[in-house]
Amino acid sequence: MDYPWLRAPAAEVAGTARTLLGWELAAGGVRIRLTEVEAYAGTGEDPASHAHRGPTPRTRVMFGPAGHAYTYFVFGMHWCLNIVCGRDGEAAAVLLRAGEVVDGLPAARARRGEVADRDLARGPARLAVALGVTAAANGTCVLDGSGPLLLSPPTRPVSRLEVSAGPRVGVAAAHDVPWRFWITGDPTVSPYRRHVPRRRTRPGPGGASVPGGIG
Repeated sequence: MDYPWLRAPAAEVAGTARTLLGWELAAGGVRIRLTEVEAYAGTGEDPASHAHRGPTPRTRVMFGPAGHAYTYFVFGMHWCLNIVCGRDGEAAAVLLRAGEVVDGLPAARARRGEVADRDLARGPARLAVALGVTAAANGTCVLDGSGPLLLSPPTRPVSRLEVSAGPRVGVAAAHDVPWRFWITGDPTVSPYRRHVPRRRTRPGPGGASVPGGIG
């Protein structure tokens, strides 16, 4: 496969993220049309990126090649799924935030429970659950069918006029960077929640906890 976004540099990850809207991702008997994505650049200028400080055993996959999956575990209970992009040696990834289940509804419901169709993959953790994504997908190619995920060009292309952009979700640093992209008006797009720093607590009278400084 030779799509233009595979050759785009990491510095252009925002454009790559926008391009991936409408693409379809299949795994575990479910196929999802991507409706919301979020860009992260490991170029040293994006402190919200896992690769901001260079490669580690966890983030090495982000440094290429493009077209591979990067998965990570959050809050000790959820997987999140990214598509690696950028030239070899340049770290960048696009977080898949939400999608519309276009095939395999029974399998998605079996994993997600009795929820509304729009909520089956509405949010990055829900999307991963609906597809049955686990650590096994990490580092696998998503374009050639050799791994558990298969990413395909859109059957319903998305024009630039259909795309909205705004701040990223759930990150403590650079959260106001407008690198979250979504299909305007699509009901499967996740609700925006601005990051709120956790408040530390300190022992109060009798050992009770009272608010402390901002974490």
